[in-house]
Amino acid sequence: MAAAPKPVYWLGNDTLRVSAALFAENRRRLCEGLKGKDGVVPQSLVLLQGGEQKQRHCTDTDLLFRQESFFHWAFGITEPDCYGAIDVDSGKSVLFVPKLPESYATWMGEIFPKEHFKEKYAVDEVHYACDIADVLSNLRPALLLTLRGQNTDSGSICREASFEGISRFQVNNTLLHPVIVECRLVKTDMELEVLRYTNRISSEAHKMIMKSVKPGHKEYEMESLFQHYCYTKGGMRHTSYTCICGTGNNSSILHYGHAGAPNEKTIAGGDMCLFDMGGEYYCYSSDITCSFPANGKFTPDQRAIYEAVLKSSRTVMAAIKPGVKWTDMHRMADRIHLEELVKIGILNGSMEDMLKVHLGSVFMPHGLGHLLGIDVHDVGGYPEGVERVDEPGLRSLRMGRLVQERMVLTVEPGIYFINHLLDQALDNPAQSCFLNNQVLARFRGFGGVRIEDDIAVTADGIELLTCVPRTVEEIEAFMADSGKPFSPVVTSEKL
Repeated sequence: MAAAPKPVYWLGNDTLRVSAALFAENRRRLCEGLKGKDGVVPQSLVLLQGGEQKQRHCTDTDLLFRQESFFHWAFGITEPDCYGAIDVDSGKSVLFVPKLPESYATWMGEIFPKEHFKEKYAVDEVHYACDIADVLSNLRPALLLTLRGQNTDSGSICREASFEGISRFQVNNTLLHPVIVECRLVKTDMELEVLRYTNRISSEAHKMIMKSVKPGHKEYEMESLFQHYCYTKGGMRHTSYTCICGTGNNSSILHYGHAGAPNEKTIAGGDMCLFDMGGEYYCYSSDITCSFPANGKFTPDQRAIYEAVLKSSRTVMAAIKPGVKWTDMHRMADRIHLEELVKIGILNGSMEDMLKVHLGSVFMPHGLGHLLGIDVHDVGGYPEGVERVDEPGLRSLRMGRLVQERMVLTVEPGIYFINHLLDQALDNPAQSCFLNNQVLARFRGFGGVRIEDDIAVTADGIELLTCVPRTVEEIEAFMADSGKPFSPVVTSEKL
C-alpha cells in the first residue's frame, strides 16, 4: 500500500508547497530548548493560544484574519480561535479547535470533523476548545507553560493563553518566552526555503513595478500592482506591512503610506521613487525597498546619493558574518554615508568630529536593519542583558545582539533629506558647522534613497535572498528595456 501523502500547505499553480514537517520540527526544537531549563519540571506542557477572529469596530464585518505569530510558528494553523498544547517530555502535540454552531454550515461552509484537522496539520490529537480544561486535566500536567513576554521592538506584551478553568492548573508564564524567542531567531532549512520564496515573488513584483511606473501615475497604483502580482503569482493574500510608495519629497517620510498619507501623490517626471513593499506567504515575511527615478534616468544628484547608499549597503553586506556586532554594522553605514556626503559637498570637516555629534542620524535616523521571519520586525532583537545604545540612530536599531548563523536580517541603509531634521541640525551649533547650507538647499525636496535587501547569515558570510536591479546601470538598462528580463551578475551561495 502506498504511503499517505504528507500534509502540505499549498495554494496551487506555482506557489510553494510548505510541509507540516516545518512546524513539527519547530515544536521539537522548542521541547529540546525547554528540557533541563530551571523550573521546567517533568510532565510540563506548553500551552499556546492562537489568534481570534475579530470584527471591524462595532459591526459584524470580519477583519481579514492573520494567525498569531508564535502560534503559527509552532503549529501552522490557518483557522482562528484555536489552542495548541505540546508535551515537553514526549513532543506530543494536541490541537484544540472551536466547536462550530450548526448555522456555520449555512453561512461559512462545511463543518469538518476533528479527524480532518489531525490529518491537515499532522498533530497527535485534536479536541474541541470548549473541552480544553477537561482534556488537560486528563493529561495531568505538572506545569502549564504559558507565553508572556515583551516584544522589545514594539514594547507590547504578547498574549498569554487563558481559558475557563485554567485556575485548576499550576501555571508558569515566564519560562517559555525567552526559549521560544531564541528558537524563532534561528531559521531551519524549511523556514529558509519559505523566506527564499517570499523574496523571489516580492523581488519579481518590484521589478514589475519598475517596468510599469510612469510620470502621471498615482503612488497607490504602484501599491495596487505590487499586491496584485504577489497575490496572483505567489498566493500572497497579505503583505508583510503597509506598503510604502513614496515619490518626490514623500520618499523622505520613513513610514509613508499610513492612513494620513495613503500613497496618494501623482508621480512627477523628476521624482525619486522609494518603494518599500514585501509580500507574505503562510505568515513568512519579506521586506524589500527599491529606489529609482520615476522616468528611468538618474540625474547627477540622484546618482550621487543613490551610489552613496549602495556603497554602504554592499560594504556592510560584505562585512556581515557570525560574531560581528550589529551595532558596528550600523556605525559602518553611518561613516560611509558621511564620507560620501563630504564628496558631494553637503558636508565638510573632520569625520571623527562628525561622528561624535551623531551627524549620521540627521540623514539616516532609523536603524540599519532588523530580524525577519514570521513577523517583518521579528522577535529576539534585544534579549535579557542586551540594552539599546542610547544614541541618535542607534536607539532606533531594532537588534543589538551579535550576528548568528541562520539569522535572517534586512540590510537597509538610507540617506534622506527630512526638513525637520535638517532644520534641527542647522539650529544646533555642534552640527551646523559641518553643513554646507548652499549645497544642502539644492537637496531640499529631493526626498530620500533606501536600499533594502533580505539576507540569511551563513557560516562565513551571507546568502542574498533579494534579487532586483541595484546598480545605476542595471536600473537604467532594466527600466529602458521593457522586454528584457533582469539577470543578476552575481549569484549567492546557498546555505
